[in-house]
Order: sequence, then structure tokens, then C-alpha cells
Amino acid sequence: MNLTAHEQGLVLELTRALSSSLDLTEVLARAQGALARLLPCDYAALCVSRPERPGDYEWMGLGAPGILFTHYPELATDLVSRKELKRNLLYLRCREMGLPLEHVLAVLLDLSEGWHGGFTLYREHALPFSEREQALLEDLTPYLANTVRNCRMFGHEATRGDLLDALFRHQGAECVVMDPPEHEKLRTPGATELLRRWFPEELKADDSRLPQELREHLTRLQALGTKRAPGMDTWTRSGAKHDLKVTFVELPEQRGHQPWVLVLQECSRAIPMPEPWRQKLSRREVEVVQGVLSNWTNELIAEDLGLTLNTVKTHLRNIFPKLGIESRMDLLYQAAWGQKPG
Repeated sequence: MNLTAHEQGLVLELTRALSSSLDLTEVLARAQGALARLLPCDYAALCVSRPERPGDYEWMGLGAPGILFTHYPELATDLVSRKELKRNLLYLRCREMGLPLEHVLAVLLDLSEGWHGGFTLYREHALPFSEREQALLEDLTPYLANTVRNCRMFGHEATRGDLLDALFRHQGAECVVMDPPEHEKLRTPGATELLRRWFPEELKADDSRLPQELREHLTRLQALGTKRAPGMDTWTRSGAKHDLKVTFVELPEQRGHQPWVLVLQECSRAIPMPEPWRQKLSRREVEVVQGVLSNWTNELIAEDLGLTLNTVKTHLRNIFPKLGIESRMDLLYQAAWGQKPG
């Protein structure tokens, strides 16, 4: 959407506040002023799921009374028209608790990494949120999601001064910390080997440098600043067996420098194998099925397992009747959906 000069200034102020710390409470406090001027409301609230308990949420409010969170399960309801709302028990109950809510504007935050959440604005007066305000909040959603994700990934350690140690312990990923454009501050032990696998020709002579494609992407992100489009903080390369996913995380400014963390992850495209199948198959047959669920060709499965192509085909002919499956497509569908295609 086209922003006015005033809106552009507020968005810039807000996005700077959102990237100013890895302490989520501190970030929200810094962002509150710009947010209130950009999207006037009486109060706002952020909720984030707990990975170990998906139905349990942590609430953080910007001026929101605690009673709202205490009674939120009771108040949660489907959206209704204003005429219906005034007769709704939700509306009456809010007033009994001193919460004369009239309008709510909310967005879902898809945080990946096992988390999800939402950000909500509340108004107590009768003026509804406009379509423009709705569009503004939607445009801000990627920045809100990135902020929560970054704080969740590294915030706890950062508050103890252990951010670098946290990077070394981040499960399932390697990290490179950059002080753009060229200065590398550190990398985790496995980062060099991972990058060498994905950029063998470029890093053959010097594997201490960040590959050019990643350096260029980081430079683009820096240049775009707050104009970065949603999803630009993730770079992906597809391989025969896995994808390389690189997430670019902008850290708070330190002594005039704006460091970035590149989180490197090799991601399998495989569909998980249903556990009962393992009980019906031999070890080698399980390996063949895992190859099929990774969308590998028979040739690639044979190469990976050190088998002949005919042996792989024989295994598949034996596997299908054991699993009550008729074809390769049937196998993929049943693994993904737990049923035969209709």
C-alpha cells in the first residue's frame, strides 16, 4: 500500500524499535508509542504459544488490563455484527469487568520453529478500524512475527549475555555471525562443512568466506531496510536429497554495528514414515521406503543404498503387498494422509 510521509516515518520508527532488542517485553515497550500513533487503539496484546503446550499461551499486553487475559478463554468468541454484539453475553460480560470493548483488530503470527501467536488491537470507543488500518497492520505482520521469532530463538540467552553460546547450542542448525558487509565475527563448528557441501566449487580454494550468493542476499536485505518484503529473510537452495534453508536474523545494534546471524539448516523433504510400517518391513525395506518418501527416484535410492536398480525394484514389489499398497503414488498418499486416495 502507498504510505503517506507521516506513516512512513512511523513505520520506520516502529520497525527500528522491533529490532532494537532480543528482550520481547523491552521491544514491545519501545514500539508502543509509534504503534499507538500509527494505529490508534486503547490497548494491544500479543499472545505466543508454548511449544511444549500448544494450547497454552503467554500473554503480553500494551496497556491491556490483566483481567482481559485472565478471562480470555471465557471471552473468546466468533466475530458478530455490532447489532448482535450489543445483545451478546460477551459484550455484557466485558462491561461487568470494566472492559467496554467495541472493536477488535487481530492478525495471526506464523512463527515457525514450533510457535504461533497473534497480535490484537482493542478499541473501547465506537469508531471502527478502517480498511486502511487493517492493511497497515497486515503489512506490519512480518516484522512482528520476525521480532517474536528472534526473541524466542535467542532472547533468553541474550539477557544473560550468553548469545554466542546459544548459537553454538542451537539444535539442528549451524550459525554464522556477520558484521556486514564482509566481516565475519564467528561461526559454529559445523558451519564450514555444511557450506562446503552446498558450495563445493566456490569454497574449494577458500572455505573461510561466506558464499557469494549469501553475501549478496545479506547486502540486499540491508539495503532494503524496512522495505523488505515478507519472506525475504529466508533463502533456500534445493538439492537432490535435502534443501538448504538460511534464515537471516538481524540482531540489535551493538556499538554502532548491526550484526546479523545466518541460521543454516539442512531440511529433509521426506514425508514421515508411519510407525506401524516399520514393524512390517525389514531394515533394508524401511530404507527403501524412506527413499520413496523423500521423493527420490529408484536410481537415486539405489545409489544412496549401494544397491542395483533391479534390487530396489524387487524391494518395492515386496513392500507394496506387505503394506496393503498398490503403487508408489498410493504409498506417498497413505504416508501423508493415512488413507488411500479417494
